[in-house]
Amino acid sequence: RHAVCIFYLVLRALDTVEDDMSIPLDVKVPMLHEFHSHLYQPDWKYTESKEKDRQVLEDFPTISMEFRNLSKVYQDVISDICHKMGVGMAEFLEKKVDSQHEWDKYCHYVAGLVGIGLSRLFSASELEDSIVGQDTDLANSMGLFLQKTNIIRDYLEDQLEGREFWPREVWSRYAKKLSDLAKPENIDVAVQCLNELITNALHHVPDVLTYLSRLKNQSVFNFCAIPQVMAIATLAACYNNQQVFRGVVKIRKGQAVTLMMDATNIQAVKAIMYQYVEEIYQKIPSTDPSSNKTQQVIASIRAMSLPGSPMASRHHYSPIYLSCAMLLAALSWQYLSTLSKATEEYVQAGDN
Repeated sequence: RHAVCIFYLVLRALDTVEDDMSIPLDVKVPMLHEFHSHLYQPDWKYTESKEKDRQVLEDFPTISMEFRNLSKVYQDVISDICHKMGVGMAEFLEKKVDSQHEWDKYCHYVAGLVGIGLSRLFSASELEDSIVGQDTDLANSMGLFLQKTNIIRDYLEDQLEGREFWPREVWSRYAKKLSDLAKPENIDVAVQCLNELITNALHHVPDVLTYLSRLKNQSVFNFCAIPQVMAIATLAACYNNQQVFRGVVKIRKGQAVTLMMDATNIQAVKAIMYQYVEEIYQKIPSTDPSSNKTQQVIASIRAMSLPGSPMASRHHYSPIYLSCAMLLAALSWQYLSTLSKATEEYVQAGDN
């Protein structure tokens, strides 16, 4: 738990450097390259950030101290991933994502490496077999599936913030500029572009299922499975949906709670994946340029997640357990919603 927590805080600090547009490139690039070395420098901190998460940089000595208190096997993983991620982030500071290969590469740097690092931590802790940490291709796919889902869903938000992560190789077949997809007159081709990118992301699902099938520890399984089922539900909501170009597409809170409660074993996760790819399948337009590819990838997912008797295993908990879990989930959502609203009001007050 401590290793994963420190891993997150270290990468949050690194990501805050990358996101901070007030840092000149000639300063930021060396910072990203050298950031992993600050883990071993007790007094290093950065106090000039303008980002909302700047506290992780201002209080970095606290984080680095806890890092150095970890077992060496954990330190080695975290330092190595931090180094590779910093180099990758620096590479994409001055260039946009052009090809689908570069899209995979960018997603590897910012998310695939997280999956690889976590997997190595799971194995190092001996909570999972060594193969989990050694099979970097599967761990990478875990990260890519989540990152691509976020990039696809956040098209409009990224456009408003001046960021572009959709690969030019794909969107250039549908528009002259990525921003053109948000224009009402281009909504039909925009949705076709969206569907092609969702089809691309779905190719990672078989790897996700294989990865999850190897996990033995219940806490590790839940930690890994819940984001993945949230992602497939999000893609199902986004598929062939014009709303992606008009606002925010999110899964309902009740739906999210159900997913969190259900995704407790591999058969349940397979059933969830099957449910949502079927939902996508039912929405495939016959005129969509990617329809054949979408049907093919869904067929491969179906083959790995055919529903059957294991479906019953999704509901083997007692009514008391389910009531407690529902209450806890509801309270958690209420807390997060209240916290988010309070934060927004605080920021708005500060802006005023």
